[in-house]
Amino acid sequence: MPPRSSPTARQRRLGSELRRLREQSGMSAQQAAALLGVDRTRIPNIESGRFGISPERVRTLAFNYGCPDTGLVGLLAAMAHERDRGWWEEHRGILPPALLDIAELEHHAVELRTAVTTHIPGLLQTEEHARAVFDTAVPPLPEPDLEARLALRVRRRAVLAGDPPVRYEAVVHEAALRMRFGGPEVARRQLEHLLGQSERGNVSLRVIPFTAGGFPGAGQSFTYVTASVPQLDTVQLDSSHGSLLLDAPMQLRRYGSLLERLRALSLPVDASRAHVRTLALDL
Repeated sequence: MPPRSSPTARQRRLGSELRRLREQSGMSAQQAAALLGVDRTRIPNIESGRFGISPERVRTLAFNYGCPDTGLVGLLAAMAHERDRGWWEEHRGILPPALLDIAELEHHAVELRTAVTTHIPGLLQTEEHARAVFDTAVPPLPEPDLEARLALRVRRRAVLAGDPPVRYEAVVHEAALRMRFGGPEVARRQLEHLLGQSERGNVSLRVIPFTAGGFPGAGQSFTYVTASVPQLDTVQLDSSHGSLLLDAPMQLRRYGSLLERLRALSLPVDASRAHVRTLALDL
């Protein structure tokens, strides 16, 4: 397989999981290369995502690494088998790779749980609200770049109506609901859209009201991406410098616990909808 100049997050994750299994087994990269009958430099390139690997070789390595988790091995082999280019690849070379990685993560997720404090979650934004958000970028986005980002964000919403649709829970602070990107009318329509989306059977909206006071992780926005097996879960962090993906077991436990604490501070689902409805009527 030819080398990749810029592997996707999913390709890098496959490689990092194979490295993790190898290191846990105590086997060196040179020994792993001997198992496959390849040059010793091939293993580091596979583990960095720069080189692909066949499903058969994934299973060979996992067996010799002594991995007993057939579910994990099966999913890693399936990741190695993927050849189709996702729709987000249409934007490669136009948008930052980190944005495409988010779309890829969402596409393969079993469940998405997000916590936001100052923005409506991207998957629940209207097109006009998203445009108003992008209009605040510093420095200003060139028009072609803005339109490309908008098209990506709008298309990402399809996972909520997929077959099957992804399970989605959003824990949103009241501050995000009161932000008036685009003015009062755009903000009102955004809240109405949020209420409509929350009626989906796979979507759960929970609001942290101002009355909840201080809370852990204030100022952070993150999404916990649940995979088919827990070892492949990922946390995606938003920041002014771009997106960051975390997958170390300790990091996953930390953000999983943080999400549960935020959820405990939030209003129940029905009360959350009523709170959003009241804010919309005030606009």
